[in-house]
Amino acid sequence: MANVNVLTSLQAEGAAWRDYLGLCKLKVVALIVFTAVVGMFMATPGLVPLDALVFGSLGIGMAAASAAALNHLVDHKVDACMARTQNRPLPTGHLNPRNCLYFALALGSAGLAMLWLLVNPLTAVLTFLSLIGYAVIYTLYLKRATPQNIVIGGAAGAAPPVLGWTAVTGQVDPHALLLFLIVFVWTPPHFWALAIHRRSEYAKVNIPMLPVTHGVDFTRVQVLLYTVLLVAVSVLPYATHMSGLLYLTGALGLGGGFLYHALRLMRTDAAAMPAFGYSILYLMGIFALLLLDHHLPGLWLTLNGLAG
Repeated sequence: MANVNVLTSLQAEGAAWRDYLGLCKLKVVALIVFTAVVGMFMATPGLVPLDALVFGSLGIGMAAASAAALNHLVDHKVDACMARTQNRPLPTGHLNPRNCLYFALALGSAGLAMLWLLVNPLTAVLTFLSLIGYAVIYTLYLKRATPQNIVIGGAAGAAPPVLGWTAVTGQVDPHALLLFLIVFVWTPPHFWALAIHRRSEYAKVNIPMLPVTHGVDFTRVQVLLYTVLLVAVSVLPYATHMSGLLYLTGALGLGGGFLYHALRLMRTDAAAMPAFGYSILYLMGIFALLLLDHHLPGLWLTLNGLAG
């Protein structure tokens, strides 16, 4: 009997940890940290200092996870009404709002303290502003106030490459703002594709997403226009001599794929989720290309030197 009780207790603890991890939106945080790390490597022609790489990545990731947990807390009643989110830890009752709040505050405080003490104060301040922008300004106000919520609130989600850059240099550079601009322009077509697919759920909970307030046809056009703008913006790193032909070729190819999905979406709602899925691969690909283009020539020269 005692063994059964111990096993049950261990299973409950394991479930609780999985629920806390579920609050962190780990897939989203992984993409955020990836763009931040690329920002770090873009900020220097050589290797990123180990303290900036390790503690910067951890601090930014912990702050992003804290913002995600606060988003769970604010939206837990709405989440219970939507098929996409009804199995999250708070709607299911696996965690209560108080524990979620304590977890988010502890995680965010630890991440910001790490950035302040072990990276630099500017990165900590900008990360804090990004956290507030997403968890408070977007989630509490913009999300329910305007169909342009994702456009305005997208600034918080576009900050990680800048945070990565400042973690290395201690200052904001115009090239870092180009990385910000790419993510900022990418956000609306990325999210509106999902919103088209989930429009009935957003309507049910009175969240004024663009397909709900302005209709699907209007939103399709906006997705296409923002995608065209994104392709144009993606050329700027090459135009400003931040990146070379390797990046330009890959960016145009990825942009062509995004345009294909946006044009398909103009014809059928069935293209909404494929467009959403491709948008994630697009952003990962763009930042991977930036990283390769920036460091591959130096790596090639180093390997040739070692071979010689």
